[in-house]
Amino acid sequence: MSELTTDLKSLHEATLNNLKSSKANNTLRAYKSDFRDFGAFCAKHGLNSLPSEPKIVSLYLTHLSKNSKISTLRRRLVSISMVHKLKGHYLDIKHPIVVENLMGIRRVKGSIQKGKKPILINHLKSIINVINEQKIKDIKKLRDKSIILIGFGGGFRRTELISIDHEDLEFVPEGLKITIKRSKIDKFGEGMIKGIPYFTNETYCPIVNLKKWLEISKIKSGPIFRRFSKGLSLSEKRLTDQSVVLLIKEYLNLAGIENENFAGHSLRSGFATVAAESGADERSIMAMTGHKTTQMVRRYIKEANIFKNNALNKLKI
Repeated sequence: MSELTTDLKSLHEATLNNLKSSKANNTLRAYKSDFRDFGAFCAKHGLNSLPSEPKIVSLYLTHLSKNSKISTLRRRLVSISMVHKLKGHYLDIKHPIVVENLMGIRRVKGSIQKGKKPILINHLKSIINVINEQKIKDIKKLRDKSIILIGFGGGFRRTELISIDHEDLEFVPEGLKITIKRSKIDKFGEGMIKGIPYFTNETYCPIVNLKKWLEISKIKSGPIFRRFSKGLSLSEKRLTDQSVVLLIKEYLNLAGIENENFAGHSLRSGFATVAAESGADERSIMAMTGHKTTQMVRRYIKEANIFKNNALNKLKI
């Protein structure tokens, strides 16, 4: 009997480990962060957070709806559910009291989501121009330009961007192939290859700038985007994804562009928007960005064509 109990215990532990392994570390951190807020709400009102029940979750969503977007409510709901699963508890987030409350909140608040602004071509050129004007060492200029141009040219998520290693690069006559070993939506580590062609204007070409960066940095293996220590000495440490956000905001500010509504995602959404404006179809955009569904890509295309296909263009006034 004790052997059976021990065996079941080990199976339970292995199952929980499998559940954890199914999610990226950043995702798990986000779940825990969201759940802490739920836990604080429950503690304040004398409610159980783990295990919890649909009625309590519904109360929390109503509380949260006063100052949060619908997307935030949905994310918190997923986080609460996943933490329950990881701890071996069941929580019915499809219970009518949860689902119907969320629907009611959505109707009251409206569901339109205002995302971060995309980095468009004029923004991109302004950023590169202002970097070139800075009185800093070329090694920092080339690193920062390469990060922004590769991030835009490949439609990268910032976590994908800072995860690129030298071994993932293959320069070919047509341009550059970059192997993405794993991404947010690639749950099983199947990977994908992105191809970036040469740009006509070398000043804004991701490949030309990246080659110069690799040459001046002498990076031959490991992370291609690294931190600087004091005195702009290049370290072995990989940049953080937050560094990408700070760089974008810093150079937008220096270029005289309001930067509050831009983020790391702005490079990726910028690529998709510009590609859509240029007539690229959703399939080719998805092949580069790695989107698995058409919903977000169609939103980029719709926004890109808001003036191109505008009925007012037919009016002669």
